[in-house]
Amino acid sequence: MKITDFASKYQIQTDTIRYYEKENLLNPLRRENGYREYDEECEKQLQLIIVLKQLGFTIKEMQQLLILRDQSISTECNDATVWLLNQKITKLEEKIQFYQQALQVVQTIKELASEAVYSENKEVIEKLLLSLFQKDS
Repeated sequence: MKITDFASKYQIQTDTIRYYEKENLLNPLRRENGYREYDEECEKQLQLIIVLKQLGFTIKEMQQLLILRDQSISTECNDATVWLLNQKITKLEEKIQFYQQALQVVQTIKELASEAVYSENKEVIEKLLLSLFQKDS
């Protein structure tokens, strides 16, 4: 399939597809006329990229994972993969904790605002919001 169809299928800009190709995350086949041909393997790869992106992996982390995936199985490769995944697990756990706290703060703010006394609670609401900033920093 051509790049426009491929991008449309996954609701991604063609420039993003080209960027992934430039970063060696996607490797479509090239026709004789130079057009890219995105096959089933490219679709699987893009699905993986989308999932990794949703999990918060950076482009560099994705590149590292793909390099490790394509290497022969070895202790060094396994150790590097586990290390990278442990790093991501730690970051995800931190984000989960932050979002749990944020949810509580937003629920409290909603209660303070819904009592039709926003002006009386404005200062408390601002402090609650700023407390999230301090916890995320």
